[in-house]
Amino acid sequence: MQPYEARSFRFIELLSIGDWRMKLYGIAWRREWPRRELLESAKRIVPVELGRTEPNDYKVGFVGAHDGRDACLVFVDFWENENELFHRVFLSRSNDPSALTAAKSFDLSVCVWDLRLQSFEREAWTKHILCNPTSPDFEGYLAERLNEDA
Repeated sequence: MQPYEARSFRFIELLSIGDWRMKLYGIAWRREWPRRELLESAKRIVPVELGRTEPNDYKVGFVGAHDGRDACLVFVDFWENENELFHRVFLSRSNDPSALTAAKSFDLSVCVWDLRLQSFEREAWTKHILCNPTSPDFEGYLAERLNEDA
């Protein structure tokens, strides 16, 4: 068991894919930014994965590219049905960003660092969308971004 170490959380860019707008984040162990190859892999995965979804009302969410200690992963999370977060995971246990594959059912856990990003995004969604049912502020949600070491 390793002692807890903070990881960097960095907003990378706002991706526009068709009608979708997705916040791309990097999470990295012992470095400021995830490897460029992992970010490129994430950018290849996102349009394919969003193309597999049923049409929904919001077409917003976020992507995490996590450059971890022993593995790397990409998760694509998007909001539907008012308050539900859909979560798709791609994993490379060899820590090779080019070897990401869709996670199997036994790989669908979420680590404490990924939960940090999901928790931040939950708070932003609640603040800008759920607390404003008559005039949801999607631009405010997309503008709220996590940049910290935690």
